[in-house]
Amino acid sequence: MSSRPAHSEQVRHHDHGTWLVRFTSRVLVVCPRCGGRALVVPLPGLPSPKYFSELLFQPRRLSCAGCGAVAEWTAEQRGTGLVGAVVGGTEDPFFRRPLWLQTRCAGRILWAYDEEHVDALTAYVGARLRERHASPTMGMFARLPVWMKSARHRDQVLAGLSTLRALARRPAPADRSDAAHERGDRPRHHHSVLFRGGPY
Repeated sequence: MSSRPAHSEQVRHHDHGTWLVRFTSRVLVVCPRCGGRALVVPLPGLPSPKYFSELLFQPRRLSCAGCGAVAEWTAEQRGTGLVGAVVGGTEDPFFRRPLWLQTRCAGRILWAYDEEHVDALTAYVGARLRERHASPTMGMFARLPVWMKSARHRDQVLAGLSTLRALARRPAPADRSDAAHERGDRPRHHHSVLFRGGPY
């Protein structure tokens, strides 16, 4: 019988350079009409993107199962190119709605796009040993704020991520976190551009 602890599989985390944009194919947001949970996804019928970066330019639809609100987003056209969305911060990259998955944690705001994003953050934060196998230039984990990476805050951040996971299952306006409100805290001066020949 093995004497290894039951959580041994979770001790080590391998960072292969996962981009934050990977988690934008499904984003939970605050509905602009009722304040409940709405969903932002690519428009149906689109081909699967060849590169994750293409997710920044795909037309999107916001829909709320609670009140029936629907909205659509398309990338701005600039000459022969498209200006893509910018990821990061407590708003969704497309409609600029507050993210549904937000909670107060260690004196800051902890946020995620959806449950898959929460799971990825949980695996990283909960790991006792973190190994990087790719350049940190665009990697999500390398860009996390110091307070989220700190062992001192590990238990608080893991508890916050559990709160986000529970919020993902609660769609009513009354379930909305007090942290999920409009702040405009993300600078938007930098955009990606997609030229017709492919991502640039």
